[in-house]
Amino acid sequence: MFLQLDQISVRYASTAAVRAAVESVSLSLQPGQIGVLIGPSGCGKTSLLRAVAGLESLSQGRILINGAVLSDAGGDSRPTVHLAPETRRIGMVFQDYALFPHLSVAENVAFGIHHLASAPRRARVLEVLDLVGLAHAAKRAPHQLSGGQQQRIALARALAPAPRLLLLDEPFSSLDVDLRERLAQEIRAILKQAATTALFVTHDQLEAFAVGDVIGVMNQGELAQWDDAYTLYHRPATRFVADFIGHGVFTPAQIIGVPAKLAGAASTSIVRTPLGDLTDIAECPLPGAYPGGLCDVLLRADDIVHDDAAPVRACIERKAFRGSEFLYTLRLPSGEQVVAHVPSHHDHQLGEWIGIRAEVDHVVTFARLAQA
Repeated sequence: MFLQLDQISVRYASTAAVRAAVESVSLSLQPGQIGVLIGPSGCGKTSLLRAVAGLESLSQGRILINGAVLSDAGGDSRPTVHLAPETRRIGMVFQDYALFPHLSVAENVAFGIHHLASAPRRARVLEVLDLVGLAHAAKRAPHQLSGGQQQRIALARALAPAPRLLLLDEPFSSLDVDLRERLAQEIRAILKQAATTALFVTHDQLEAFAVGDVIGVMNQGELAQWDDAYTLYHRPATRFVADFIGHGVFTPAQIIGVPAKLAGAASTSIVRTPLGDLTDIAECPLPGAYPGGLCDVLLRADDIVHDDAAPVRACIERKAFRGSEFLYTLRLPSGEQVVAHVPSHHDHQLGEWIGIRAEVDHVVTFARLAQA
């Protein structure tokens, strides 16, 4: 592995107590991988990034690159280690670009490689500007470029010294939504072409899915899950991850064991829900995993299909137009809510009852929460 975080914690002193911003987080990246940290505001993702950069000291654990220790809180006969940020060979791209307005694009990119002789420095500047598709803008001033172009210049400047690792802290937060999605895909392609290992922080799920090879969901300083996007979405490890990623709701259900001769070869259990029985549950817990088999099943918007012939009816309580589809919030006769993606030519009215059915490829259950 290339980057390794081993049970790291970061604590800040407050007026009341010592608060953990990051608590016992472990993760790793292979060479050339792009990792993304996502989570609600205040979850600790930026504090973790700053610890990797050397801008925060560890209160526990250690950080290594290629087996070399960058930070170590010490203990267990290990000495305390904290390499200065400028010695770590780590590049960083910020939210606000931090370009120098009085310097040209080329001069901005060259800022961190003045130790090179003139000719190699010019060659490296042109190389990274060509990599980000802005070699033609070398002599222009930053203010003459669009926001997306300025962010690519900031990326070129960070890549110019050939860092071992690149850190990106919400680099697209000041850009409009359409530009963010396009630029995320462009920057992923640039990083892959440069074979750069990167750790990226964002609050935008679509951004995370567009950029990351592996994604970490953080909550209250802890890493809830570190996995690829597909697994996060279809096999969330915790209820928090299931709730945070994508659109979905938790619906009361019950796992029931049935005789094998009735269940068929695939399963000897079913999950009984207000939308009917779910039978494709090969990876679900056994009925005995929950008291009485009672649980909550995760139903995502793409698990619910609009079908006028379906016996289950639901009332449209809210609708959000998404261009090619609506996101409907639906209430079942039993009172539970579900959400559904429905093609936008199915333009039903609020209060209208429509037929729906569950079509769930990945059945995910969690212990039922106690009622308040």
